[in-house]
Amino acid sequence: MAGLRSGFGRYTHAIVRGIPESLAKEALRTGTGEEVDLAKAQREEEAYVEVLRTQLGLEVVELPADESLPDCVFVEDAAVVCGDTALITIPGAPSRRRETEAIKAALKDLNLNIVEMADENATLDGGDVLFTGQEFFVGLSKRTNQRGAEILADAFKDYAVSTVPVMEGLHLKSFCSMGGPGLIVIGSSEPAQKALKTMQQMSDHRYDKLTVPDDGAANCIYMNLPNKGHVLLHCTPEQYPESAKVFEKLKDYTLIPLSNLEKVKVDGALTCCSVLINKKANM
Repeated sequence: MAGLRSGFGRYTHAIVRGIPESLAKEALRTGTGEEVDLAKAQREEEAYVEVLRTQLGLEVVELPADESLPDCVFVEDAAVVCGDTALITIPGAPSRRRETEAIKAALKDLNLNIVEMADENATLDGGDVLFTGQEFFVGLSKRTNQRGAEILADAFKDYAVSTVPVMEGLHLKSFCSMGGPGLIVIGSSEPAQKALKTMQQMSDHRYDKLTVPDDGAANCIYMNLPNKGHVLLHCTPEQYPESAKVFEKLKDYTLIPLSNLEKVKVDGALTCCSVLINKKANM
């Protein structure tokens, strides 16, 4: 298993998608309906893409926004990529099902092996899938069901897959993410801590944890890149001041704060806005 972990966080490509104007009024949300400033949301997305492309040197595939798909910027939910396999999901919200078409075409263009979920009773959002480098945890939530988790397990047979009930929040990764090899970043709420306990009990592996005061701040993007080493994209001090201080404890990391003040109003987090791929030279 150590060999599997050694490449954890290596990425060469990212798929992103533009923000449609319809996001502001029509995107799905679990919150109270705080108004989205569309221009600010688009600036946040531009800054995010700029970091991936310029600062981190990834090949970024930018798909155009689709006004008929208000949530289409949140590409993570449409596919789960591990190695050279891409599982095209059936998102839990029926209004989001067509989002997978453009993502599937982009992944095909990158020569990944495409696996589709053929069972119409299955639902799976990528935001419910936490890959640790050694195994998968799949949140059973309002958007992801047991059948979806079973199909994921079938698609990625090299890895154990465990399910975790998501009692609060939209997705499993609404309150956790990987902060490095063997390091889970977790929110401090009771549902988040309960989910972590479930993961620890189900796993044969030992994970360290980094607890942040705010659940939303626990959604980060970890990368391990040539010439850059450990990189963590995380919340800004403006959005989550106490949580941002916790990330400063990570020594030997390049820490890159990114604003997400607008997209969070429609349940968007940092991982939601990209599908990350490690494309081998011969793929």
